Amino acid sequence: MDLTATMSSKRAKTKTIKKRPQHATSNVFAMFDQSQIQEFKEAFNMMDQNRDGFIDKEDLRDMLASLGKNPTDEYLDAMMNEAPGPINFTMFLMMFGEKLNGTDPEDVIRNAFACFDEEATGTIQEDYLRELLTTMGDWFTDEEVDELYREAPMDKKGNFNYTEFTRILKHRAKDKDD
Repeated sequence: MDLTATMSSKRAKTKTIKKRPQHATSNVFAMFDQSQIQEFKEAFNMMDQNRDGFIDKEDLRDMLASLGKNPTDEYLDAMMNEAPGPINFTMFLMMFGEKLNGTDPEDVIRNAFACFDEEATGTIQEDYLRELLTTMGDWFTDEEVDELYREAPMDKKGNFNYTEFTRILKHRAKDKDD
């Protein structure tokens, strides 16, 4: 009797231990919709230069080199140390989920833009926003502003729609109405 109870107890403990990682994994995948997961998978595959299913230091070095960067070992080590373990696709998703959850709340971002929207229209004139971004705070380069504007929601008058931009930033999708 005691042997059977002990074996059952061990099985129960084993099952509990096995279920935890599966539960954590399913939570990671629940954070994103299918199209987002597909985009992350494509990005992961681009970074996984040696196609072993993991992103390692050499994969990062190769990926950054392809972008014209020459990172130091210290820089690469710091990047790798952000992960609590080997970076497979699930870990990659988890890390992005943590980063995205760490961004400012939607209303904080929207209110930061609203400070420069004197008429409270939800938009900022494109040239005015470029001037602000390239001359105030942590300056953006013109190239960085151009990159932002390529995907940014703009109205017919050339105004940056910061309300929609904030929604896209936080939810990764435009409203279906647009």
